[in-house]
Amino acid sequence: MNAFVRIVWLVVRKDLTVEVRSREVIYTTVFFAVTVVLVFAFALVREGRALGDAAAGILWIAIAFAGTLALGRTFERERQAETLRALLLAPADRPAIYVGKLVGIVVLLVATELVLVPLIAFLFQAPLFSQPLWLTAVLLTGTLGYCAVGTLFAAMLVRARSRDVLLPVLLYPITIPVIIAGVRGTAALLEPTPDVAIIRFWVSLLVAFDTVFVTLALWTFEPLMTD
Repeated sequence: MNAFVRIVWLVVRKDLTVEVRSREVIYTTVFFAVTVVLVFAFALVREGRALGDAAAGILWIAIAFAGTLALGRTFERERQAETLRALLLAPADRPAIYVGKLVGIVVLLVATELVLVPLIAFLFQAPLFSQPLWLTAVLLTGTLGYCAVGTLFAAMLVRARSRDVLLPVLLYPITIPVIIAGVRGTAALLEPTPDVAIIRFWVSLLVAFDTVFVTLALWTFEPLMTD
């Protein structure tokens, strides 16, 4: 177990070190996500008021699009430098490599969400911070489930010529349950009187999705990445 954790930490540290030096993925992802939010804000906000639960849906649309961009750019960088091939040739457990890549992507997406959530709360006058602990739980569990599938597919498609097209085609249908649960959980937070029981239900559902997706990804990563 110590060796597994050490490999995960080394992969995460490598990814974050490269990103801190280049800031390529985080700048691109944040800019794209903010642009998506601004487009929807100009389209849906009338006289300072948004339509219904628009804030919840737009938040998760922006997270999904930004996550796809972050996955594509991160693994494109891995392909150009042949870093992923080197990691797979190293004497390290491949599930540990997968977990390290997953944690790195989650960190990048959480950093993007730190910009998105206040922006959406301001533009759509949405009380996203009325239940900060539950909001954190919904965002973290939803982000983990989305990235668990995305990391597996992005690594699998890293050598494919049509990877930019295939990634969203494969990713979105499978992660629809995560996105729906995230939207409904966030919408429950925006009610005048949030129903904690409903929010807990959606968070529990997201935890179940996370467990299934991460388990399947750990199980399939090694055979899928074997040449």
